[in-house]
Amino acid sequence: MPKLFEPLRLGALELANRIVVAPMCQYSANDGAASDWHIQHLAQLGYSGAALVVVEATAVERRGRITHGCLGLYNDENEQALSAVLAAARRHAAGTRFGIQLAHAGRKGSARRPWEGGAPLAYDEDPWQTVAPSAIRFAAGWSTPKALPPAEIESVVQAFATAAQRAVRIGFDAIELHCAHGYLLHEFLSPLANQRTDEYGGSLANRLRLPLAVVKAVRHEIPASIPLGMRVSATDWVEGGWDIEQTIALVRAAADLGVQFFCASSGGIVADVPVPVAPGYQVPFAQRIKQATGVPTRAVGLITHARQAQRIIADGHADLVALARAFLDDPRWGWHAADLLEASVHTPSQYRMARSAGWRRFRDA
Repeated sequence: MPKLFEPLRLGALELANRIVVAPMCQYSANDGAASDWHIQHLAQLGYSGAALVVVEATAVERRGRITHGCLGLYNDENEQALSAVLAAARRHAAGTRFGIQLAHAGRKGSARRPWEGGAPLAYDEDPWQTVAPSAIRFAAGWSTPKALPPAEIESVVQAFATAAQRAVRIGFDAIELHCAHGYLLHEFLSPLANQRTDEYGGSLANRLRLPLAVVKAVRHEIPASIPLGMRVSATDWVEGGWDIEQTIALVRAAADLGVQFFCASSGGIVADVPVPVAPGYQVPFAQRIKQATGVPTRAVGLITHARQAQRIIADGHADLVALARAFLDDPRWGWHAADLLEASVHTPSQYRMARSAGWRRFRDA
């Protein structure tokens, strides 16, 4: 059995293999509510051969969205819509587990969709007041966020907890906290965005305070059968910013509070920062975290080929691999990886005629 296709247990959750569909924003929701787009998007990924499909960054409050099209889980309508989508996606996804990434955009919210340019919303496009640890803009041309007072910080923690309750009712198998890419929880961690002088700023312990409070609140609301994960930016790629050593400190503290897996990404706190992008360029971060803490890690970032993914797992650099654009390009990536590595994955009965040995010989010829 190739290591990539060996099962893995995350707490009480059993995964059929080590392949994960990474959360990918679709910008296709209606005031936070999932749409018909999400039905087809998640349904096809549900029988892609991946063991775990993580639903895109999902805002825990309305002002926590990145764009008007971002998914949310902050009211009953959001919950009902996403529940229906998940039920549809599961009908033909035997063995596939579904997770959700809970998020808050912070100062990077109130923006246009990427295909509309991604710039901040204009005054006539229904913008909203963004929030952050400090009143520091993300970049030139962006609005200045409101520095969150302590009382509103407590309300953000409660918003994460309430969204987690909704995720449990919907039936998600795993919950992940978005603590990366320059969004609110990452903003509190990074000294580049957090220049507070109260108990939420300054020292590393103070900058960890909000993310760890969110961990405590969410872990309290979800049963032991649901593993809790966290996506982190392991570095800001800027001197004086958040780095791998601080990330390891966060991972240790979060693991002590019940976080059971970590996805190692990077960047996002500052605009226009040069990043050494290359195949698997973030894998060393997952490896460092795994070696330093012993907790299960997930590698992400330009992982595209089955043999590349197999090598990451076989060499012990990470416990899971997450792919994003590779699955958009090829929603059957898991099937083809299994063919190449001589493994097997679940296939819906309706599609089995395309999985026969005779067909594969004809296709490969």
